[in-house]
Amino acid sequence: QVQLAESGGGSVQAGGSLRLSCVVSGYTASWNCAVWFRQAPGKEREGVAVIDRDGITGTADSVKGRFTISQDNAKNTLYLQMNSLKPEDTAMYYCAKRRVYCSGVLPRYYGMDEWGKGTLVTISS
Repeated sequence: QVQLAESGGGSVQAGGSLRLSCVVSGYTASWNCAVWFRQAPGKEREGVAVIDRDGITGTADSVKGRFTISQDNAKNTLYLQMNSLKPEDTAMYYCAKRRVYCSGVLPRYYGMDEWGKGTLVTISS
């Protein structure tokens, strides 16, 4: 079993930056695709960035050019660098993993195997 723990959320002004981290523990060899999702109040959980174990990445159009996903396999940690933040980026952010490769395509939230509990990001105008 894999456990995920996010950190790095907070409150910043529009235009600012945050870096989210997701530490993976447990049977870390069991996943091949990792995704950062977010969910704003009253909205469906949406994927914003994806990375496969072999490094193939993808990002949602809404964050392209502003968010970057990366991983440090030695530290079993997934990152989401978020720049030029906007009020509409305000949401709970979750990391999630699954055994099936994603090949750079953002999966739907119900296609993931393991989830963290989330970290809150609030962007003020």
